[in-house]
Amino acid sequence: MTNQDASQRPLRSGALPGEDIDDAIRIRHLWVEYKRTGDRKSRDELIVEYSPLVRRVAARVGAGLPSQVDHADLISYGVFGLIDAIDKYDPERPVKFETYAVSRIRGAIIDELRSLDWIPRSIRSRAREIERAHATLEAKLHRNPTDAEMAEFLEVTPHEYRATMKGLSNTNILALDEVTSAGSDRTEAMTLVDTLHDANALDPAGSMESEETQYLLARAIDQLGEREKFVLALYYFENMTLAEIGAVLGVTESRISQMHTKAVTQL
Repeated sequence: MTNQDASQRPLRSGALPGEDIDDAIRIRHLWVEYKRTGDRKSRDELIVEYSPLVRRVAARVGAGLPSQVDHADLISYGVFGLIDAIDKYDPERPVKFETYAVSRIRGAIIDELRSLDWIPRSIRSRAREIERAHATLEAKLHRNPTDAEMAEFLEVTPHEYRATMKGLSNTNILALDEVTSAGSDRTEAMTLVDTLHDANALDPAGSMESEETQYLLARAIDQLGEREKFVLALYYFENMTLAEIGAVLGVTESRISQMHTKAVTQL
């Protein structure tokens, strides 16, 4: 098929905005090749071709999500939706691929987010309802509404409102590596985990390492000769000098130094 013949055929799979006719022909050829033979190389090229769709949909979905949700994760979820759309799309149907794929990509992202969310949807819905009520009352009263005012607006008792707020307080999740404050230098940034550190708390890993070191050192000392053990005991526990130890053992200071060096090296 010549370029002229191909250009006269309706490109129902669509060409992305800004593409010239040669690109459109190339994309249609990829569709035909993939749907006819299942060629993985053609599918991979289609994935790359339409990947900007994933970024656009992920950006729109991410705009309404908390800041701790990683945009890169949304893109990775959306890629699975794009692949599913490519596998199931029929180029001969009068629907542009972009229109078909956007809903698939968005659905894949939302489905993955829901599977990762341990909080029931009813609680999420209640939280959004309270946020809207708070914004409405704040705009009306020009101040933060009280619990009683919020309860009245939501048509619940103050006790029920406080119980709901207590339940919602347990649903907030923060990343320990999230930056809570930053100085003039990037090295001065403080994360949430930095604020949780207790200088007086015991370090389990450090304690275990110290105990293991003491055990290994004691076992190594037991393998020394009696004179080396005696030298170490007098030097480290009795705080005697090498000369004083030499006088006790009846040898020169240099000999005690050699014995000490040998023992420490062996340990």
